[in-house]
Amino acid sequence: MSDKKQVSLLVQGYEVVIGFETHAQLATQSKIFSRAPTAFGAEPNTQACAVDLALPGTLPVMNREAVAHAIRLGLALGSHIAEQSVFARKNYFYPDLPKGYQISQFEIPVVQGGEVSFYLGDEKKTVRLVRAHLEEDAGKSLHEDFIGQSGIDLNRAGTPLLEIVTEPDIRSSAEAVAYAKELHKIVTWIGICDGNMQEGSFRCDANVSVRKPGAPLGTRREIKNLNSFKFMQQAIDYEVRWQIEQIEDGHAIQQATVLFDPDTGETRAMRTKEDAADYRYFPDPDLPPLVIARSWVDEVKASMPELPRQMAERLVAAYGLPEYDATTLTQSPAMAAYFETAAKASGQAKMASNWIMGEVSRRLNHEEKDIAQVPVSAETLAALLKRIADGTISNNAAKQVMDALWAGEGQDVDAIIEAKGLKQMNDSGALEKIIDEVMAANAPMVEQYRAGKDKAFNALVGLVMKASKGKANPQQANELLKQKLQG
Repeated sequence: MSDKKQVSLLVQGYEVVIGFETHAQLATQSKIFSRAPTAFGAEPNTQACAVDLALPGTLPVMNREAVAHAIRLGLALGSHIAEQSVFARKNYFYPDLPKGYQISQFEIPVVQGGEVSFYLGDEKKTVRLVRAHLEEDAGKSLHEDFIGQSGIDLNRAGTPLLEIVTEPDIRSSAEAVAYAKELHKIVTWIGICDGNMQEGSFRCDANVSVRKPGAPLGTRREIKNLNSFKFMQQAIDYEVRWQIEQIEDGHAIQQATVLFDPDTGETRAMRTKEDAADYRYFPDPDLPPLVIARSWVDEVKASMPELPRQMAERLVAAYGLPEYDATTLTQSPAMAAYFETAAKASGQAKMASNWIMGEVSRRLNHEEKDIAQVPVSAETLAALLKRIADGTISNNAAKQVMDALWAGEGQDVDAIIEAKGLKQMNDSGALEKIIDEVMAANAPMVEQYRAGKDKAFNALVGLVMKASKGKANPQQANELLKQKLQG
């Protein structure tokens, strides 16, 4: 990295160091150690069974699908998938933790190492992973509906999670958000998590510290449960400024767990941070080691989809797309499939990319819909692109056709072009007549152009397009006008 780039990452002379812990709720029908359902939104305490509460005489049984999801993540991130991993009890008291402990993995996690690569602008970044381990979720404390007391909803207790932990490789809030977005894309792409941040399916904790360049790592504070990318950036930026101010005022940073308040834009300490020793981890006596055969890993590998990074590289190679386009189009499998269908059917890959990233995305964003809800099929878009490419309609006329398609006025592109009279005028004789009339009516402008004023040419083109009611082929109008002016 150049000195200039290194300096640009500093905040008031301090280097920011961030590590991430992300809890991805696994997309299984039942909980990690019981058959209780995991559906979101049920009435409180209707989805917690005796096993989730560790009532006497109950024993946990591992959910095979949760393990398969962990394997998928390990394969997607180039991690080592442990042939044998161990479940441990993490002991702590909290009102919404009915067992008084959480079943998690500690010394030997199922997924070890790996990395997540992404682009920040045009610069490729890579964040190394320490591990991803399986664990159960706790319940939820409810404070809003009870005056002077709290309610406990244990529906989430026992829900399967993968906790994905990074090395402290992230150096800015922008990098942190880019990493989180890429990880979110991967877990949803491979189908192990629905990624719904509002429902708590994808929750991020950011460990933030600052230090002078070259100094040992500073004391970190953990910002818990960041459930939107916008709040994530705001929380980290505030925490960095707060820590620097504390150090500059001569105060030591104390390790703590903090919460972000979106209303004030501030973080506040919730409790002093525990270390591993405080949890008194020990192997869970009710669960044998988790053994994963190589044949199972191979079976999962065979069912894996093409990963977004690999697909982006293929789109660059196969369709000649710029890296930016390929990365944008691989935000979801649905968007990538929509592009490929439109590109193949039209033979206009770059134009398809431009329209999907531009007109199609703009309309979807305006209506707060995703690509799966697009009202214009990829095949219909391809038919529209063909009519732009062969000169039947102009780009502006194509937008009018898209308006009609989007509004549900039919899916036949040619019929809409005909009905709205949007065909470009490709008859050179008729166009020449219009140009002659425009030049005759605007002799001073013609003289200005011939005297070397180029702006006059653009004005004349505009007048020709207006006289043709927008139906003249702009390229043809340019060429014919130039010939006549130079004649």
